[in-house]
Amino acid sequence: MHIQSNWWETFFTGVAVDMWLQAIPAEHTIREVDRLETLLDVRPGAEILDVPCGAGRLALVLAQRGYRVTGVDFSNECLEHARHADDQVKIAWEQRDMRDLPWPARFDAAFCLGNSFGYLDDSGNEMFVRSVRSVLKPGGRFVLETPMVLENILGHLQARPWWKAGEVYLLVENQYDPAASRLNIEYTFATKNGIESRRGSHRAYPYRELVDLLERSGFSVAVSEPWTRDAHLVSFIATAV
Repeated sequence: MHIQSNWWETFFTGVAVDMWLQAIPAEHTIREVDRLETLLDVRPGAEILDVPCGAGRLALVLAQRGYRVTGVDFSNECLEHARHADDQVKIAWEQRDMRDLPWPARFDAAFCLGNSFGYLDDSGNEMFVRSVRSVLKPGGRFVLETPMVLENILGHLQARPWWKAGEVYLLVENQYDPAASRLNIEYTFATKNGIESRRGSHRAYPYRELVDLLERSGFSVAVSEPWTRDAHLVSFIATAV
């Protein structure tokens, strides 16, 4: 499966964005933010960075709870949805590469949740983590949640799972490339308007290798709860030192 290294620059448009807007119920988002507040260990009024923020699902709830939030994403279409939902303009929305974070020691906390880590090559992923460290105040927490932990993926990976969100059906074909340590994915979206396929690729890090990456980027690392291979997502709490 051939996939361009910059696939993420064009992936998040059209049907892909439409599906993710419908995929997660509001009550799940509330539970997710409740847990995120605990992991970030901050109080209302704190400055928080959401990167990448997508359409702002989590950032919007945090802003409603009194946090000062900045959302960064490369997808203009995602940010258009975020700005439309932010009718009181409580959030600073920034269209930029996730490695381009020009705010030294500004934020009290930051997070990268869901399936948003590992798009880049090894140097790019490390540059992203180092950029997050650079914008955090000493002692600030970075919560990195990802399914792209190798031991996790190999424990539950399905070859061709599918989902339905609203009126969109999604079929996924997973191929793990052990030579590159990457999970290559073909996404097929089916709607009443037809079928569309796109491809993406994620770096899968062995657990210890991802901890090492965080530590050499200037963090001390803990895991939010005892992790097992039954977990779908692994949450790392990285504290800026």
